[in-house]
Amino acid sequence: MTDTPTDRFTAFEASRLLTQGSLAEVAIAVRHALDARPEAAILVFEDAHGTVRDLDLRGDAAALRERYAPPIPQAAAPPRGRGRPSLGVVAREVTLLPRQWDWLAMQPGGVSAALRRLIDQARATRHDADAQRARREAAYRVMSAAGGDLPGFEEAARALFAGDDAAFRDRLKDWPADLRRYVERLASGTP
Repeated sequence: MTDTPTDRFTAFEASRLLTQGSLAEVAIAVRHALDARPEAAILVFEDAHGTVRDLDLRGDAAALRERYAPPIPQAAAPPRGRGRPSLGVVAREVTLLPRQWDWLAMQPGGVSAALRRLIDQARATRHDADAQRARREAAYRVMSAAGGDLPGFEEAARALFAGDDAAFRDRLKDWPADLRRYVERLASGTP
C-alpha cells in the first residue's frame, strides 16, 4: 500500500502520541525516536482503518521520505481506439445458487450490469451504516493493539459495538489521554 495525500498515520510510543501526518513524516519521526530511545515500543496506525503499519526504517531521512512518498500521478493514457472502453473492470468468481443465476440472467443488461446496479444501490442505501461500522472496527483495532491490557478494555469494546457512546467514553475515561482521544476520534469519525 502506498501513501496517498488523504492518508494519515499516527504513531504512539507506548500510549503517548508521538506524531501524526503522512507516512513519510511519521516514518522519519519514528526513526528519530528509536535513534534516541532504541528500547521504545512504538506502534504506527493507519487512521482510515486502524491497522498497524510496519515500517522499513533503514536509511536516513531522505531514504525514508523517498520510500514513503505519495505516488506521483501517472500521465493520462492515450485515447483508445474502437471497442469496449477500459472501465477498470476486475474479473472475479461469484458463487450463486441456480435460482439466483436465473434471476440475474433475466435482468436488463445481463448478469454483470444487474450485479453492478445491485451493488451501487446497496452502497447508496447502506452508506451511513457501513461508514459507522468501519469507524467502530478501526477504533477496535487500535484499542486491541494499543490498549488491550488497559482497564475497561472489554467493557469499552462491548459499548463501542453496542453503539452506546456514553458508556464507551465512560469505560475509556481512565485510559492514557492521548490514546483515549485517538480511539474516540476514530470511533466518531472526526478528523
